Amino acid sequence: MTSTLARPASPAPSALRAAAPSAFAPLVRTVTDHGLLLRRYRQYAVMIGVNLALLAATAAAMIAVGPSWWQLALAVPLAVLSARSGFIGHDAGHKQIARSHRANRLLGLFHGNLLIGMSHGWWVSKHSRHHAHPNDVERDPDVGNGVLAWTSEQAVGRRGLARWFARHQHVTFFPLLLLEALNLKASSWLDLRARRGSGVLVETTLLVAHTVGYVAFLLAVMTPGQAIAFAAVHHALFGLHLGCAFAPNHKGMPMPAPGERWNHLQRQVITSRNVRGGAVTDWLLGGLNYQIEHHLFPSMPRQALRSAQPLVREHCLAVGLPYTEESALDSYRHALGHLRDVGTD
Repeated sequence: MTSTLARPASPAPSALRAAAPSAFAPLVRTVTDHGLLLRRYRQYAVMIGVNLALLAATAAAMIAVGPSWWQLALAVPLAVLSARSGFIGHDAGHKQIARSHRANRLLGLFHGNLLIGMSHGWWVSKHSRHHAHPNDVERDPDVGNGVLAWTSEQAVGRRGLARWFARHQHVTFFPLLLLEALNLKASSWLDLRARRGSGVLVETTLLVAHTVGYVAFLLAVMTPGQAIAFAAVHHALFGLHLGCAFAPNHKGMPMPAPGERWNHLQRQVITSRNVRGGAVTDWLLGGLNYQIEHHLFPSMPRQALRSAQPLVREHCLAVGLPYTEESALDSYRHALGHLRDVGTD
């Protein structure tokens, strides 16, 4: 077992020496001077309004089609729009949309709990830990010891079926994403059962409303068999869409060794990967293709990330930090290659 497999593509020592803790401050000033941290109320209002209108149009189309297997075709746009709702909830969780915590929380609860059936509070807690310590196996829940092994150390101790999955995880990764939407919903319910506090009742009520409303609507416009098939296709494609948006961001990027500490600029840039593309890529990935910029400035509105990119890239070049940007296909290839390497070591 080698440390290279356990923590891929370790940054050169010169990169770690070059970016002193004070190197982030000039970038913050530059980004602020360009107005890139200002809220984009009108753009978010249009985005949310269009998404809700398209969801309503999809529901109307389902009513018009009636009890028919052609309903399965409408599961595709519904999966895409569910992912759009998830992206909006993500932005609300990072306080990108509004200034107040209350407004962002309400938007997150609406798009997360009510529209897609995922606990906003659970996700914010988990995602905040990821942002604070990306790719750190000791503190990032996204690379913790779970179904997938992200390091050789995680894979080597597995036995039986778990070991088989580790050895073949680069092949099973995308098929497993078909279950991701169900995993997110199940994790939400498990978290709410264990959590205490005033927000639990609100979140639980909204999740129940989502579940009852979703099931009742499907049974009202199609037969039970068609409803089960529709829900399966919808959730499979929804999970695949979300997984494809999140998978390129950090998988296969450097991972700090236990006890190794990087400053904020190093930690967020070195562990992150951008996905090259244009407006279509921005839309499909919900702005997460600007992962470096997003991790450096989590509260930056999604619409400002493209403008921030050349500023961040230039700053990284000036301080000697590697700035990783790849095509979508290359990013998936490297992520799957990492899974293969750690799983078969």
